[in-house]
Amino acid sequence: MDHSSTTPVDPEVVKAMLPFFTQKYGNASSLHSFGREAHDALEKARENVAKLINAEKEEIFFTSGGTESDNIAIQGTAYRMKQEIIDYKGPHIITSSIEHPAVMETCKYLEKQGFMVKYLPVDKYGVVNINELKNSISKGTFLITVMHANNEIGTIQNIDEIGKIAKEHNIVFHSDAVQSIGKIPVDVKKTKIDMLSMSSHKIYGPKGVGALYIKKGVKLEQIVHGGGHEKNLRSGTENISGIVGFGKACEIAKSCLEKEKKRITKLRDRLIKSCLEIPNSRLNGHPVKRLSGNTNFLFENVNAESIVTHLDLNNVAASTGSACSSKKIVPSHVLTAIGLNPKQVFSCLRLTLGRKNNKEEVDYVVRVLLKGIGKLRGIAH
Repeated sequence: MDHSSTTPVDPEVVKAMLPFFTQKYGNASSLHSFGREAHDALEKARENVAKLINAEKEEIFFTSGGTESDNIAIQGTAYRMKQEIIDYKGPHIITSSIEHPAVMETCKYLEKQGFMVKYLPVDKYGVVNINELKNSISKGTFLITVMHANNEIGTIQNIDEIGKIAKEHNIVFHSDAVQSIGKIPVDVKKTKIDMLSMSSHKIYGPKGVGALYIKKGVKLEQIVHGGGHEKNLRSGTENISGIVGFGKACEIAKSCLEKEKKRITKLRDRLIKSCLEIPNSRLNGHPVKRLSGNTNFLFENVNAESIVTHLDLNNVAASTGSACSSKKIVPSHVLTAIGLNPKQVFSCLRLTLGRKNNKEEVDYVVRVLLKGIGKLRGIAH
């Protein structure tokens, strides 16, 4: 019940990867047959990733994961545009107050270098205020970076509208889609996205590999220097086995997306309905515009870490929030942004479903939760 943190690698993905560890181990930059074989596999994977988001394969650049993709997109655009901004207030970035740390920390880093950043507020469901976005645009605004779907509360943003606004003002639009690709339809042409970050291990692929979609014509400053790999954007010998696995994971995700989305949504709604029957509980995030497998609950007067421990003792994996920052003893910036006080934040539990989950497991989790929360509330009382 923690698929937003990571997913098991699909057996078909493992099968596709194995030959590239021992038999087809060539360097994709080598001219001999081993190298050409690796290069062909690299380009085939690039094509599979592109098809998942309706992009051209030349627009896909492989990285080590979503965090690096976010950094390349944001920093690369910032350094490219800094010299071109003539607004007396300086270069300006617009983002949301509930972004993944890979975006938030990168923006904070750029603020130290003289860039201005506007962190857009969200409503109680975690939805960005479109009017606030419009009013935040200045002559110096060169980048809007707003995630497609939130990793903690699952809320899906209106990136179609945001992309339209960015296009009207000739502003580059980047979106972190690590949580959404392979789970809900993503079409970079329809949404007028200029850059899109992706990660393999969220869609049943291997860890340590991701990709950045960059629309043709968008220029970035190189931030990783070396041998000029990935069209001189991200140097470093390509992780062929991981990239092959990512490509295969994208191929599988595309083939079963609609079917799985429908099935998991039913399980999600069943889980929500049952958990909301627990006294003093509520759902965090948008009730409808949310990822098919995401649920996030506030259980009043219960410590969420204690719930996670209770679930773990009963063979259920869950989390209190983002796996990227869950070990930090600070309130979640996402839950704080939607209006929860610190006590409530530490009473929130995230349960996220995946391909292997079924109705029986959902019902089992609810039973374990009911027993655990009742017991923990009794101790607290």
